[in-house]
Amino acid sequence: MKYVLAIDQGTTSTRAILFDEDLKAVAQAQEEFRQIFPNSGWVEHDPSDLWGTTAGTCREVIERANISVSDVISIGITNQRETTVVWDRHTGAPIYNAIVWQDRRTAAFCQELRDAGHSELFASRTGLLIDPYFSATKLKWILDTVPGARDKARNGDLLFGTVDTFLIWKLTGGASHVTDATNAARTMLYDIRKGRWSRTICDLFDIPMDMLPRVKDSADTFGDSRADLFGKPIPICGVAGDQQAATIGQACFQPGMLKSTYGTGCFALLNTGDTPVASKNRLLTTIAYQLDGKPTYALEGSIFIAGAVVQWLRDGLQIIRQASETQSLAEQADDTQSVVLVPAFTGLGAPYWNPECRGAVFGLTRNSGPKELAKAALESVGYQTRDLLDAMRADWSGDAADSVLRVDGGMSASDWAMQFMADITDAPVDRPRTLETTALGVAWLAGMQMGAMPGQEEFARQWELDRQFQPRMPASVRTEKYDNWKRAVQATLEF
Repeated sequence: MKYVLAIDQGTTSTRAILFDEDLKAVAQAQEEFRQIFPNSGWVEHDPSDLWGTTAGTCREVIERANISVSDVISIGITNQRETTVVWDRHTGAPIYNAIVWQDRRTAAFCQELRDAGHSELFASRTGLLIDPYFSATKLKWILDTVPGARDKARNGDLLFGTVDTFLIWKLTGGASHVTDATNAARTMLYDIRKGRWSRTICDLFDIPMDMLPRVKDSADTFGDSRADLFGKPIPICGVAGDQQAATIGQACFQPGMLKSTYGTGCFALLNTGDTPVASKNRLLTTIAYQLDGKPTYALEGSIFIAGAVVQWLRDGLQIIRQASETQSLAEQADDTQSVVLVPAFTGLGAPYWNPECRGAVFGLTRNSGPKELAKAALESVGYQTRDLLDAMRADWSGDAADSVLRVDGGMSASDWAMQFMADITDAPVDRPRTLETTALGVAWLAGMQMGAMPGQEEFARQWELDRQFQPRMPASVRTEKYDNWKRAVQATLEF
């Protein structure tokens, strides 16, 4: 039996999962790492934590599986997107902490860009809105702020990468400075139609283009790991940003297919085929995956806070000890109360794109307590998903209005949350047997590139349904609840 090692480097933890030739997960290891919050709205990671947890979990999962490393034929990497790392080309040492996708420190600069009339430039070339979420303004901030960084960058001494690029650099001992098209498409520096870095945008930000990694297909040869890491070199053959990897893992290969992943944030992608669709509803146009030099495009809606709202209940309010408690609390909540939580802890994502607003709770009474807050937290994810799906239905001329929503990620394990999702969106929700779709997606890419995994059509046929949630909420209740949500969001935006 041969195996593929999938690295899933996320926002709060790193996981390594071994998949066999039948794409079954045989072992996994996971390690959380420190979140750094230097100022309000700032979020950072220590790059050494990203690398250390990656190397450590990879070694651990091979030991747990009790297999020979010679049976591991390739590595696939999926990663938190937009998070930005800059390091010294010669020493490999980062010059600043990784600035995380959630970070909002460049909001004022983004507003300056919008005020200067640059929105159309970015939308037409990158498919993105001007927002602190993406890598470009983070990179500019590092070059502007770290003493001597601009001079070093101009001299060719610094490299930029999203997390996949940094990990590949470390895994290969500095031999490969590369990324894939899905990660490049999230930087706000990449022309998704021409398939190359935009010199115009790089010049606007004074970013030397030789800092940028070479862009490859999602299934490609990215380099070999150092022999001393695992006992032998292992080729890295699959890379995709986490949400695109989940799209692949959910086998959403046909235009009109739709998936939504619930991790720290929530991200819905709608496959639009070989056509990049320009959104009229503040969604993103992005690359779903790229194979054999051909990009497949998607519309994406991004919610900044999904699973993180449950972490807030646990770590901030300390009203639960573990995430699974939210379901039983929600089931016991007082249905006569209309508590609405708008979890804009780091602003609101699509379709609002307001980085400045902050979270709010509406409808509290003297009897409101942990049960009602837990229910409101889970419902907030459903409401935000409804926002995204409504925008997608308005943008897409295909059959998205009739699409089943395929879900994955940690929160999708909650029957209560998924039933509410079906109720509030008025659409069937399909949960697959394999919830680890993100890691599965890059495992398939890496295995397919090595000729050890099935092709696209066969892989799609292997997708298995665990449970379908059908909408059962009365239309009048759905309308009332969603109207309350919209009013709460409007009040939050105006505060």
